Amino acid sequence: MILLAVLFLCFFSSYSASVKGHTTGLSLNNERLYKLTYSTEVLLDGGKGKLEDSVGYRISSDVDVVLLWRNPDGDDDQLIQVMITAVNVENVNQQRGEKSIFKGKNTPKIIGKNNLEALQRPMLLHLVRGKVKEFYSYENEPVGIENLKRGLASLFQMQLSSGTTNEVDISGDCKVTYQAQHDKVVKTKALDTCKIERSGFTTVNQVLGVSSKATSVTTYKIEDSFVTAVLAEETRAFALNFLQTIAGKIVSKQKLELKTTEAGPRMVPGKQVAGVIKALDSKYTAIPIVGQVLQHACKGCPSLAEHWQSIRKHLEPDNLSNAKAVSSFLAFIQHLRTARREEILQILKAEKKEVLPQLVDAITSAQTPDSLEAILDFLDFKSDSSILLQERFLYACGFASHPDEELLRALLSKFKGSFASNNIRETVMIIIGALVRKLCQNEGCKLKAVVEAKKLILGGLEKPEKKEDTTMYLLALKNALLPEGIPILLKYAEAGEGPVSHLATTVLQRYDVSFITDEVKKTLNRIYHQNRRIHEKTVRTTAAAVILKNNPSYMDVKNILLSIGELPQEMNKYMLTFVQDILNFEMPSSKMIRRVLKEMVAHNYDRFSKSGSSSAYTGYIERSPHAASTYSLDLLYSGSGILRRSNLNIFQHIGKANLHGSQVVIEAQGLESLIAATPDEGEENLDSYAGMSAILFDVQLRPVTFFNGYSDLMSKMLSASSDPVSVVKGLILLIDHSQDIQLQSGLKANMEIQGGLAIDISGSMEFSLWYRESKTRVKNRVAVVINSDVTVDSSFVKAGLESRAETEAGLEFISTVQFSQYPFLVCMQMDRAEAPFRQFETKYERLSTGRGYVSQRRKESHVAGCELPLHQENSKMCNAVFPPQPESDNSGGWF
Repeated sequence: MILLAVLFLCFFSSYSASVKGHTTGLSLNNERLYKLTYSTEVLLDGGKGKLEDSVGYRISSDVDVVLLWRNPDGDDDQLIQVMITAVNVENVNQQRGEKSIFKGKNTPKIIGKNNLEALQRPMLLHLVRGKVKEFYSYENEPVGIENLKRGLASLFQMQLSSGTTNEVDISGDCKVTYQAQHDKVVKTKALDTCKIERSGFTTVNQVLGVSSKATSVTTYKIEDSFVTAVLAEETRAFALNFLQTIAGKIVSKQKLELKTTEAGPRMVPGKQVAGVIKALDSKYTAIPIVGQVLQHACKGCPSLAEHWQSIRKHLEPDNLSNAKAVSSFLAFIQHLRTARREEILQILKAEKKEVLPQLVDAITSAQTPDSLEAILDFLDFKSDSSILLQERFLYACGFASHPDEELLRALLSKFKGSFASNNIRETVMIIIGALVRKLCQNEGCKLKAVVEAKKLILGGLEKPEKKEDTTMYLLALKNALLPEGIPILLKYAEAGEGPVSHLATTVLQRYDVSFITDEVKKTLNRIYHQNRRIHEKTVRTTAAAVILKNNPSYMDVKNILLSIGELPQEMNKYMLTFVQDILNFEMPSSKMIRRVLKEMVAHNYDRFSKSGSSSAYTGYIERSPHAASTYSLDLLYSGSGILRRSNLNIFQHIGKANLHGSQVVIEAQGLESLIAATPDEGEENLDSYAGMSAILFDVQLRPVTFFNGYSDLMSKMLSASSDPVSVVKGLILLIDHSQDIQLQSGLKANMEIQGGLAIDISGSMEFSLWYRESKTRVKNRVAVVINSDVTVDSSFVKAGLESRAETEAGLEFISTVQFSQYPFLVCMQMDRAEAPFRQFETKYERLSTGRGYVSQRRKESHVAGCELPLHQENSKMCNAVFPPQPESDNSGGWF
């Protein structure tokens, strides 16, 4: 007990209340040398916590501690010297045996001679009231070695009383809570409060984001009022929200124990600590105790040009539907993020036409200042020779995972210039809207460029310079979703022309329920019930959908239900199936609808037996306790049997977060004259038109026109093939999370998670007067890859966990209508193709000298294809034909 008593003297009784410097933290005795043992270890695994499945390492040593100086005016002001000796590096997992990367290697070879010398040089700690006021070491020591010293030094910082305070240590400026008990003091560090400069970014949308949990607990063991040991454990766990099999866990432990004491040197006299340190060794310098950034230069890595040549073949157009293309795309983005503008520009200028679009996707997705400068220098918006590349650049900007103000500023500057194509000008404004929303979601609404963009969008709607620009600004607002734009939307929805009115109501449909106020619903009720003017049924049905899905009142629901039976026949059927879909899918407003249906006047056979072919249906693609993927299909026909609107949506839900994965809307109007049919009320003077609009991952894209006007229709009917029109095609960086983590042991952890996909959404509309038949087709093809790379690095040894998940999938919707007689015949089909799902896991330990240990696992399964139900009558079709897949194979995602 005598040996224990001389470590970190903590007792209060030896000091009277009148002593100015009452001890509040650790304190050492004069002229004693404390011999301690110290170890820090780290384990890394996929979250299961099994030692045999983990990779990691342990660094152990002896530690000599001596008190050099104590302020004569107060015992709480001390200078101590800490010196590391007898360093050893080994596996935590002793089962490694012959496969151990440390076998046959001594410590100097593992750590490096210079690193070892630096690690064993003594450091000084100036402790005031138990907290580290200054940390002294030698200049120009390797950052990784200094951080290991900081990790040990931070253990000497503590207080003996309970309470919450802020402390600065290797983790940064953190909130800590002490709980003092008779046999121990427990310090809990709130790691999420730590202020430390580290690079990193993440995807704004939580569905595509990463959930993490971090804990830090340090226990100071006390026997008979004396501290005898320090045990610290820090845990960092993470999981990808979208696919929770992409997960990992880092456990970092530290242990400091007293072994013995012996006679030590006398204290250095002096009143000021600065003079004492100068007398000891003038080479000592005060450095921050906060961990510093550890960087590595890549040795033997290929140049950017060499990397591009090695993957170029995988990004050729014919190979884009393969997972290998997406893997190559993600790997190249990582390389681009370290590349200079000149390197990137050189590759752009040398590349051939067929691969350039994919190269533009990758460079734009890198989202660095150099990559942005390079792509803007390369593209000429005044030339019509590179319109495809300009469009790919703009869409990649819209899908940017973490856009900055500089990107928005660049697009605003381009919008003020001239364009060879008006379509590109419109796309620039639409994407500006998408960037505004993402920056606002990331607390950037007050940025100068964002304020300018908001004024531009709202000003363009309030006083458009050209009438045809109204649609462009509405589409930009559909992406930006500015709350201050709602009054303008209501004006266009109620008083605008048919297409403009319809677009304005679809913009309102995207707002959160909190913005659909009673005033908004009052206007939408006027539109639906045509209180002031006659509206097209596409406008009326959209207005009703906004009302019914956003906390409708009792009278809102009752008036809409009472209108069923008084509407045009196909609109009757559509509204009827829309209400039934809300009830069957148990949407939030279903409770209010059930209340109203208790009234016989609203719920009777006459009202609910209306015939027609229009429909609305919502169903599940995948469902688990953690997440759900849903789809919905709305089909609205005109009274003559011609498709008026087809709306296919796919959503991903995780908890309360959701992502609008895709929407493909095909619209047609003014085609009744072709079959000598009578148009519906309010649609007598519509021009012939058909087109397609799409939303992809919450970003509204520029609509595509099949034909516009009778003459355009006839020319395309005579010359058109059944080839689909591409709505969007390219490579998208969907998930993007990068995080540098300073572990309190001094080790550096890094987490990189990227998810990308190659996507091709196309649609077609065929119309035959001879056979009196129309056919619409929407085809989605995707290849998805998600990569995760987690490492823990000490500068001389690294442990890592790499995970990858990949799939190729397809979804196709076909609708055929024969309108030679009434009631017309409708055939609808939506097929999900069989999709392989592959997962790979690699764990490794690697020395800086090159020697390594690797463990690999692979798992493959198949998600069965099926025909998805499109109305209530066949709602169990998918499960009846194909058994549900185990959750472990495809839980929580699109797969």
